[in-house]
Amino acid sequence: MNFTIAASPIGPLLLAGDGGALRFLLFQSGSKARGPEPDWAENAKPFREAVRQLNAYFAGKLTEFDLPLEPEGTSFQRAVWEELRRIPYGETISYGELARRIGNPNASRAVGLANGSNPIAIVIPCHRVIGSTGKLTGFGGGLEVKRRLLEIEQPQRALAW
Repeated sequence: MNFTIAASPIGPLLLAGDGGALRFLLFQSGSKARGPEPDWAENAKPFREAVRQLNAYFAGKLTEFDLPLEPEGTSFQRAVWEELRRIPYGETISYGELARRIGNPNASRAVGLANGSNPIAIVIPCHRVIGSTGKLTGFGGGLEVKRRLLEIEQPQRALAW
């Protein structure tokens, strides 16, 4: 597995993958901070396009990522992550709504756990899921990072959170 650390306005991001697909985009700070595994090889070349798209996203010029992804997870997790990718840029939904969208309206907690296990942050936009009252809730990169990501996508709502 190859990896690189990319600078971003929200702090360093770990990108990892193999075979041309992104498998991880992880925060280097926050409750779910994670570094590279000992057997991973540092190599920025496979991630040039991902870094280019991330830079465009942070600049407010990209609203949809177009990258090959291979997140590892259970079939339930993958269903949740696939549904996350359908949340339009600039919109947020609740965990309950996400559960309804995957056809299991009573699975809000399980959806929350799957959302929190998302291995490809930002590109699979788990930050777009908020509490049913509209409050920001748990996020592996920290609530301040979640707030900043949502502000990139909804600059007119910057003061609402």
